[in-house]
Amino acid sequence: MRVLWVCNIMLPAFAKSRGLSWSDREGWLSGAFDKIRKDRVSTNVKLGVCFPGDIGDEPVTFDGVKFYSFHENLDTPEIYDDGLEKRLRKIIDDFNPDMIHIFGTEFPHTLAAIRAFNNPDRTLLGIQGLCSEIAKVYMAYLPKEVQNDCTFRDKYKGDSLIQQQEKYELRGKNEIASIRLAGHITGRTDFDREKTEEINPGATYHKMNETMRGTFYNGAWRSVNTVTHSIFMAQGDYPLKGFHFMLEAMPLILKEFPDARLYVAGNSVIGKIRRKTVTIPDEQKGASGRSRYPMAIRISAYGKYLKKLIRRYRLGGKVVMLGKLSAEQMKEQLLKSNVFVCPSVLENSPNSLAEAMLLGVPVVASEAGGIPSMLEKNVDGLLFENGNPEDLAKCICQMFREPVIAAVYGDNAKKHALITHDSEINFDRLMEIYFEIVKD
Repeated sequence: MRVLWVCNIMLPAFAKSRGLSWSDREGWLSGAFDKIRKDRVSTNVKLGVCFPGDIGDEPVTFDGVKFYSFHENLDTPEIYDDGLEKRLRKIIDDFNPDMIHIFGTEFPHTLAAIRAFNNPDRTLLGIQGLCSEIAKVYMAYLPKEVQNDCTFRDKYKGDSLIQQQEKYELRGKNEIASIRLAGHITGRTDFDREKTEEINPGATYHKMNETMRGTFYNGAWRSVNTVTHSIFMAQGDYPLKGFHFMLEAMPLILKEFPDARLYVAGNSVIGKIRRKTVTIPDEQKGASGRSRYPMAIRISAYGKYLKKLIRRYRLGGKVVMLGKLSAEQMKEQLLKSNVFVCPSVLENSPNSLAEAMLLGVPVVASEAGGIPSMLEKNVDGLLFENGNPEDLAKCICQMFREPVIAAVYGDNAKKHALITHDSEINFDRLMEIYFEIVKD
């Protein structure tokens, strides 16, 4: 059985073999890759892998697997490039797969690969997030004046909040076209099943959970090792992630727990102003006639609003931006946090929540999207009303107030996640799906 993977990233094992930079953000892909290449006889799978990058026009063979690259501008995923179809058709003709498995719907190469292969009954599309649904709620209940705001940074980059939402709408159109053309879909929540069936009721939906990065399967949260009343968020750089809900919840939390601190990982949108050289149009040149000069690129409209909330609620010193964290750093931060919070207005199945559950960290998450499929309310953790800072604060305070019950939630979450994200079970399920598709 010849299976061609169409991936969003270069697999770490291949990147390391060629001395290239790599990302481990999709560790579950690496796990499946290792199992296939180490046990080709029992799996009966001949694997090919293609990804956005540049390793030349010809395939490169690594450990019996053919790797292909295609050119794609990942900075503008909302723009469809017809040239991708030609390149992907060439890859497909060379590898001659029995089926293709495409991971994710957020980039143009998904639609291009489906069109190039032109065989819906042998096309498997893996759902990660859903851009078309994200576009609908992207503003996450921000005040209208914030939604319409546009800072110098936003104008310079062409990246205002409205423009960001429009980009998701364009990505959503490609995504919907991809789902309509795929004969088989893998998902893992009631949310993604419902939404994909609305788009393409004729496709076969296959339930398949994902395996997380190996780092998070070892170690266990213990309250004695935590920073007292510490709250951890994995990301907060755009409205969907709900950072503003957390800032609005903080004053309510601080009334009862004045030593509480919020720690936020990922890109900081409230960080320092950067210096950058900018080209100035002739009509905007000063008396000196200089065409280039250093100019401050200021924070986005969303970052500006977050800073306004921090000032309004006097949260200086209460919010700590951690920057990007490696898998090990993320694990370290989770293990020393009292509670992990996922306040997003919409998620399908956030990896950060799954990783927190695997470690047994008490979790509070919004009752939105696919999250209720991951976590049983009042058993594995607490769910708050989507977009409600008061309810969010109430849940966090409950965790702080009842540490024994919080620990029980964490233990339950860990047991649940170890089943959901069991690598052997998930790999066996993947093989079942492959053989079902090819047999049919």
